Amino acid sequence: MARRLIQRFLPDLDRLRAHKHLRFLGERLHQPDLWHLNRHSTPKAVALGLFMAFMPIPLQTIPAAALAFYLRANLPVTLVLVWLTNPLTMAPAFYLCYSVGAWILRTPSPPIDFEISVAWLSEEFLRVWEPFLLGCFVVASTLAVTGYYGMRWLWRWHVLRDWERRRARRNARPSRPKGSRKRR
Repeated sequence: MARRLIQRFLPDLDRLRAHKHLRFLGERLHQPDLWHLNRHSTPKAVALGLFMAFMPIPLQTIPAAALAFYLRANLPVTLVLVWLTNPLTMAPAFYLCYSVGAWILRTPSPPIDFEISVAWLSEEFLRVWEPFLLGCFVVASTLAVTGYYGMRWLWRWHVLRDWERRRARRNARPSRPKGSRKRR
């Protein structure tokens, strides 16, 4: 995997542990699953990050980090994936969620006369909240399940590929006759 590449961008653990604003987390911050890329914490982090990315809540990074601590998922991977829906990508992502919800509920999409005002936002939200929230949940759940099992499959594929490469290298070496020792 690209473990070395990802680890290059991870923060220094000693600096994080010494950070004055993170001391309240205590020993919980020292759990290895929160920081190491392994076959258990990484798929959980991918699922959690993708799920929280499509939840229409403010400051979704904070609940995602809290859930990563609770579920012992890799914290940096979770937080990176939460930011898939950032201020630039949020509008198309949430429109996709609304479209999925409207399709499931068989709700026709009304034409939208866009106007920047609080009254327009509250009026439009009252019209679209049901398909929007349903779509967010369906898209988030689908991506989370797909991400979890996709990462597990990718991890297993990578391990099996490495085993095959090692076996091929071992078989490619010239064999020594039985009973002979390597001289030093």
